[in-house]
Amino acid sequence: MTSILIQVFMLLGGLAFFLFGMNVMSSGLEKLSGGKLQSTLNKATNNTAKSLVLGAGITIAIQSSSALTVMLVGLVNSGIMSLKSTVGVIMGSNIGTTLTAWITSLTGIESDGPIALLKPSSFSPLLAFIGIVLTMMSKSNKKRDIGNILLGFGVLMFGMELMGDAMAPIANLPTETFAKVISIFNNPIIGVLVGAIFTGVIQSSAASVAILQNLAHTTGQISYGMAIPIIMGQNIGTCVTSLISSIGVNKNAKRVACIHIMFNLIGTVIVLLLYIPAYFILSEFLTTNINTFGIAICHSIFNVFTTLLLLPFNKLLVKLANIIIKDKKGIEEQYTFIDERLLNTPAFAIQECTHRCIEMASKAETCIIAAINLCGNYDERRAKDIIKIEDDIDMYEDKLGTFLVKLSKSELSDKDSAEVSKMLHSIGDFERLGDHAVNLIKVAQEMHEKNISFTADANADLSIARKALIDIVTMTVNAYTTGDLNAANNVEPLEQVIDFIISTIKSRHISRLKVGECTIEHGFVLNDMLTNFERVSDHCSNIAVTMIEVVQDSYDTHEYLHALKSIDNEKFKEKFKEYAMQYKLS
Repeated sequence: MTSILIQVFMLLGGLAFFLFGMNVMSSGLEKLSGGKLQSTLNKATNNTAKSLVLGAGITIAIQSSSALTVMLVGLVNSGIMSLKSTVGVIMGSNIGTTLTAWITSLTGIESDGPIALLKPSSFSPLLAFIGIVLTMMSKSNKKRDIGNILLGFGVLMFGMELMGDAMAPIANLPTETFAKVISIFNNPIIGVLVGAIFTGVIQSSAASVAILQNLAHTTGQISYGMAIPIIMGQNIGTCVTSLISSIGVNKNAKRVACIHIMFNLIGTVIVLLLYIPAYFILSEFLTTNINTFGIAICHSIFNVFTTLLLLPFNKLLVKLANIIIKDKKGIEEQYTFIDERLLNTPAFAIQECTHRCIEMASKAETCIIAAINLCGNYDERRAKDIIKIEDDIDMYEDKLGTFLVKLSKSELSDKDSAEVSKMLHSIGDFERLGDHAVNLIKVAQEMHEKNISFTADANADLSIARKALIDIVTMTVNAYTTGDLNAANNVEPLEQVIDFIISTIKSRHISRLKVGECTIEHGFVLNDMLTNFERVSDHCSNIAVTMIEVVQDSYDTHEYLHALKSIDNEKFKEKFKEYAMQYKLS
């Protein structure tokens, strides 16, 4: 009894090492890719064939079809991807996941010659050693990520060996005894159910396939007829992850999980219906014992066949999902701003945050420029539109800030960590631009209600100030959206010119006030307007400096600005002179 318990513990430990190694390797691959996976997935369209290739490629890259499905649920729940564009990706992920079975099949190599070097137990210890050296000694996050990938692979393969050792006593059982025990798997229905339940419990088809390969290699008594139904069931069991991830999401996101389940379930049922009559025709072949490579081949054939079989019916799967999960009449679909499921794939989440930040920047630009143009030309309808946009900007700042703080606690590459810092520093400035837009509306409304108008000279000066301010806002947002550091470097010289323009306008107002051309009431309104103008240009400067400081891995804004404006900075002086001439007051 004690020996049996020890073997069970070894099997569970081996499974734990396998899953942990898979998780470490997957995380390393995902981090190493940066945002490339997300930008690749964004290319998924209603072209199912194209999406199929993308789904297979991404699954191979992150070594987890379950992780990809969770991503899709999160993206659809956030309204970033459409339901139709996920179908091909789901189908492709089933093909991509077969690579792991081919890697683990190498454990079945029996040769003692040079080909034995291909056996994971021969080279995985070396890879694990290289991995730990890179992880512990390298200062570069990229090299540490590579180290984690190698270390994860070594741990995964150690788990495989441990599971194999745990199953070794089974091989010593009398042939008749073992044959009686496993004869139950000659029933394909039972094989499918066992494969589905076991995979559903451990939530990893890769691990369940690896255990089946270990059992076949260790005992040498698993036939094709036993293995094939179990492989079919494993495809159904892997849907448990997507089912769990669909809890608490909107209707469309639930349909993603529904399509995944239908695809695997319908594919398995069709193949099972073909398999049962074929069992009698190919009985001699199906009673032949299978090895690790045979399992990898069957796994690949099954997934490729079901994908090609259902590929032409992708639109029908969407229709069925819509029938099963119906929309409620009169209730509009609600989307999550950024789904927290994306935190499981940090590099992927960062790209989505970047898109949201760009949207926020665009809204801030629209909002503040409209408010600037409203001064002296007030319109109630346009004012309400600006306030509505400003409310959206506040929502962006709140939700993005909360999500980015959570994201910053994840293990990130140097590049991703810098990107998160840039966004956290920038969203506050974009939100303040919206606040100043509201302030300018109040100024415009006061001018309109009190019928305040400035002199021709003052209006001419304000016209130049408005043009310079609109240009700095446009320049800043374009630089942020495109990541153009050259444009970002041009923001500060223009900000200094705007400060000079505002100072000059204030001085001229005082001169006009002394000779009675303006009143104190004019001065209050003008001062409110110019103060907001100045603050807007300051926030543009902050955003541009943040972009530059991210590249330099430093956030000492005052030190940077001091160095920028130093007497020796010829580029700054030249640009300042250029803008001073361009926005010269009459």
